[in-house]
Amino acid sequence: MNASEIAPKHFLWQIEGNVAVITLSRPKKKNPLTFDSYGELVDTFRRLQHIPEVKCVVITGAGDNFCSGGDVHEIIGPLVEMRAKKNTDKLLAFTRMTGSLVKAMRACPQPIIAAVDGICAGAGAILAMASDLRIGTARSKVGFLFVRVGLSGADMGACAILPRIIGHGRASELLYTGRFMPGEEAERWAFFNRVVNPDVLRAEALATAHSLASGPTIAHSITKNCLNEEWNMSIEEAIDAEAEAQARCMNTADFERAYVAFAKKQTPVFEGN
Repeated sequence: MNASEIAPKHFLWQIEGNVAVITLSRPKKKNPLTFDSYGELVDTFRRLQHIPEVKCVVITGAGDNFCSGGDVHEIIGPLVEMRAKKNTDKLLAFTRMTGSLVKAMRACPQPIIAAVDGICAGAGAILAMASDLRIGTARSKVGFLFVRVGLSGADMGACAILPRIIGHGRASELLYTGRFMPGEEAERWAFFNRVVNPDVLRAEALATAHSLASGPTIAHSITKNCLNEEWNMSIEEAIDAEAEAQARCMNTADFERAYVAFAKKQTPVFEGN
């Protein structure tokens, strides 16, 4: 499988060198998600596990916004109708499907960078949260809005992941109130790794992605996997797991390349094996 075989209908897909760029592309409605775009995103992140030519992924939104969450008329309306018809199984199928997107993003071996401008709300905030790095703008607004529509903050893993990014108390505030978090506050709270000007957001995200893509691919994948798996480990278990992980990295050609380059006072050129 190669990157050219991915041809989604509900968002833009571009390859820039060895970086894949996913652009949510309904700018007139602030790039909301639909049942179809959810499905294609899940499929894309799952397929990326088998596309080694892609070393890093950037996800962003068209226009001046990242993502406004689930489309009110194309998702929220049908869900209310399901409730009226007492289709509990269909409601559960939907929530499991949305959760599978976060699972696919976390299982995707490539680092994922969210480039966030403007509105980043509901499921859009979850997409940013589930990414590995987040670059925002001062004018961005991040909101976990579920409580505003009568739902809990326990959506798509938010109660597990968000506290690990910004802390339990801060996550509790956002999930209970559903308030928007401005870009500068999001940076202070460590939700954003950094904030940049909107006109350079895409360039900054791509520069970061290309920097990661030029690094040791296997090592990055192992780092991501350990960051995920060690959440539920004791310190002793984590140390043992990392011993095995690091031994795997030491068995790569990139590890030897780095040593040879260091000995020659050169910058290593990693090849991903």
